[in-house]
Amino acid sequence: MTGSDIDSLRDDWLRAELQEALDEDFEIEMSEAALSKEVARIYKKNHPELLDRRVYIESLLKLQAELIKLQEWVAHTGEKVCVVFEGRDSAGKGGAIKRIAQRLNPRVVRVVALPKPTEREQSQWYFQRYVPHLPAGGEIVLFDRSWYNRAGVERVMGFASEQQVEQFFRDVPEFERMLVGSGIRLMKYWFSITDEEQQLRFLMRIHDPLKQWKLSPMDLQSRVRWEAYTKAKEDMFRRTHTEHAPWFIVQGNDKRRARLNMMSHFLEQVPYEPVPYDKVTLPEREFNPEYDRAVLPDELYVPERY
Repeated sequence: MTGSDIDSLRDDWLRAELQEALDEDFEIEMSEAALSKEVARIYKKNHPELLDRRVYIESLLKLQAELIKLQEWVAHTGEKVCVVFEGRDSAGKGGAIKRIAQRLNPRVVRVVALPKPTEREQSQWYFQRYVPHLPAGGEIVLFDRSWYNRAGVERVMGFASEQQVEQFFRDVPEFERMLVGSGIRLMKYWFSITDEEQQLRFLMRIHDPLKQWKLSPMDLQSRVRWEAYTKAKEDMFRRTHTEHAPWFIVQGNDKRRARLNMMSHFLEQVPYEPVPYDKVTLPEREFNPEYDRAVLPDELYVPERY
């Protein structure tokens, strides 16, 4: 096979991969937008300069290819990477996490989204329920919300006393210092959106039957208490933005730009390098001339309705 043949095959593969990614992203976007025409019109009016979809997909593919390299480096070197995603409800944390993990190995990259604490967990040291989910060597862990629940929803909604909140603020810098000291690469991202953008996204969810499940009574209360959450967020930054565990704010009104900007920044924080690969060859399959494949009964098969 000549060099031009290889280049042609590569170009064909890239075109096919791009089309597959466009199709896949279209399916994802469809699941996010079964909207009334009026809500869709309002959204477009408020977002006149959204990043072009094709530019977004091409950029996303490049970043995801780099994430694969990062993943291989982490697995090869035994590094431990922990990424905390925080932000207001509907700010885009879940969408960013989905695109990061989309093409990665789930044996290396884990997403942690803990439910509300049990009665037993409420009696434990506050950080205890999070510790078992921290990365071991060769792992990347993405926390979809984290121990910072205490600085946000628990504080604003009154689920934690002022004494508990104050204890959290005293403990968290040292807790994170210990994580970093143990060899964990810790990154903390806050996804920021405006008051108007959150209201618009909540309205979209109300009108979208595929997304109404995302709106909990707690989410609706977060709208009522916007200013209280803002004050809590500012206090959290002031008291937990440290040299060893800084916060990074992602401007999130444009979801596509937010995802790309966050992924690009994340890649810049880790000094990953190419790792050696063993050459892979496909072995010949063994054939037994005396073997006859059994005919299985029809009821074992899933009906082909599509």
